[in-house]
Parts: sequence; C-alpha cells; structure tokens
Amino acid sequence: MSSVLVVGYDPRAIPGVDGEALYAALDAELARFGEHGIDAAMTLIVFDESAEPALISSLSERPWDVVVIGGGIRKAEQLLPLFEQVVNLVRRHAPQAAIAFNTSGGDSVEAAQRRL
Repeated sequence: MSSVLVVGYDPRAIPGVDGEALYAALDAELARFGEHGIDAAMTLIVFDESAEPALISSLSERPWDVVVIGGGIRKAEQLLPLFEQVVNLVRRHAPQAAIAFNTSGGDSVEAAQRRL
C-alpha cells in the first residue's frame, strides 16, 4: 500500500478563519485517501519553533512514498521561509519521497496520485 504524508498549515492558527470547519474538511480529505487504497497521515504546522520538530517527527515515522505540501504553506508570501524549511526537511528526512503540491485541502489525493 502506498503511503502519503500531507503537510499543511494548521487552520486553527489562522485568525479570522473558521479553523474547525477547515480542519473537518481536511479530515474528510484524509479519509478519501483510504477510499483510494492509500495509507495517509497529516501533519499540520504553524510558523513558529514547533514546526521543525513536528515535521521531522512525522517525516521520520516511516518511509513515505509521497509528501504533499499544502497550498496554505506555499501560497502565502509571508510563509515563504516556512515553505523553504518544509521542502528542505522533506529532502533531508524523507529523501525517497516524491514531493507533490495540492491547490487546496480538497485535492490532496489527486496531487499524491500524480506522483505515485
């Protein structure tokens, strides 16, 4: 069974956004992986000192086939340093994994399938 780690920005940390509703949508997307026979996990991070250890822990948990980096991290210009950090941590701690990018939390399965 293929394995995918989805890395996203924790929606509960975004001011003015219904973080719980977005979190529920991300959970639904995670369940969709199972419907496609893909074993998936999600790590949600914020732009602070907790991001690196949380991501290293997830990346080191097992050999991932694909790491999907979410648009919440990639699209916000102020998060460019976090995006760079995530890409470099994936290269260092999961070098066997392909890297994919989603456009929203609702197309992570398709992003991963492009690289499986």
